[in-house]
Amino acid sequence: MTTEALAAPSAQTERDAGWRDVAAVIGARVLTRLRIIGSAIRPLAWVLMGITIAFWILGQVAGWAEFIIAAIVIAITVALCALFLIGRTAYDVSLDLARTRVVVGERAVGALTLANRGARAILPSRIVLPVGSGRGEFGIQRLAPGEEAEELFAIPTQKRGVVKVGPVSVVRGDPLGLFERAHRRDDPVDLFVHPKTVLFDGQSLGYLRDLEGMPAADLSRDDVSFHALLEYQPGDDLRHVHWKSTARTGTMMVRQYEETRRSHFVIGLSRSGADYATADDFELAISAAGSIGLRALRDSQRVDMRVQGRELPSGTGKQLLDSLSAVENSKPREGGIAELAGVLSATMPLASVVVLVCGSKVRPDDLRLACSRLPFGARALAVVADTSVTGPALRRIGEADVITIGALDQIPLALQKVLA
Repeated sequence: MTTEALAAPSAQTERDAGWRDVAAVIGARVLTRLRIIGSAIRPLAWVLMGITIAFWILGQVAGWAEFIIAAIVIAITVALCALFLIGRTAYDVSLDLARTRVVVGERAVGALTLANRGARAILPSRIVLPVGSGRGEFGIQRLAPGEEAEELFAIPTQKRGVVKVGPVSVVRGDPLGLFERAHRRDDPVDLFVHPKTVLFDGQSLGYLRDLEGMPAADLSRDDVSFHALLEYQPGDDLRHVHWKSTARTGTMMVRQYEETRRSHFVIGLSRSGADYATADDFELAISAAGSIGLRALRDSQRVDMRVQGRELPSGTGKQLLDSLSAVENSKPREGGIAELAGVLSATMPLASVVVLVCGSKVRPDDLRLACSRLPFGARALAVVADTSVTGPALRRIGEADVITIGALDQIPLALQKVLA
């Protein structure tokens, strides 16, 4: 067999493969177009088109002119409704929330601005703004070139969480609702609904001095961070006399220090549904954890917060509250407060203060077990959220102080009892 005979089938095979590739590309594009067209047809339009075909066939077979006329009328109606899809919807959309972080119960206010930057007018359209599981709708009238339309809206925030606002969809449709064409504009915005918190003064749980601690604004006669020189006062430690300055000034001078504080403050928040009697108890626990964490951050402590399954970002107050906004109940296999305490001890063995936050359904034995699993030497405090109690209560379980609160504003009084 010659070389030409071998080359001919090979060239034919390549041409066939090329045609198949072209056909595949064309087919994919056609299917994409058909999907776009199909997405604009509402269920009612499919029903009417089916009735039109059925009436036409029945009229032709049975010879009934009434069915043929009805099929023609329905077809004309469907065709006229389809004409409403013709037109541009090229709005320049801007979604602006006045605040992307609000406290539960507050109203989040925003504005939706649509502008026609083109050279031709845009026919009336309907704007759909998804907000969480719901959605809001706005009617936009005809916009001439260069015109803008602004719609103000308010989002009620009755529940803590992270609400996704958007993306904005521009919808064109007909009066009968047979066809609807939607184009997404802009990107969604996350609205953080923070839990309620309470601010209180005073050092909530105290500190431990540490060579690697952070200098504080409080001055001390005895520590490791040098601040200034002071004249000797009766009772000052002679070990801190600065002899060079004493010789130069002729007056005995002693060193003054800034207090250094070990600031590893750990909060373990149980999100196990079995630990709480009601959903309100769970929300109270989240608010309590947030309030204590904010107080620790204001005291310049390093704060780490952990729940079942993960650690929550808590380097700043904003990060802490954003993380708490998204906290939900955990799965039963992730355990309760005792298992969480074990994870805290394994991952944060050098913690100086550990606060466990749980609900009233935790048994005293389980709470004692949880406190015994905490890092050695750490000061332990347990906060029990129970909305059925009228006032804060203090008890002792093992080496830990346990406070029970029934409302958020009881935290300062409860902590005062602990410090007393």
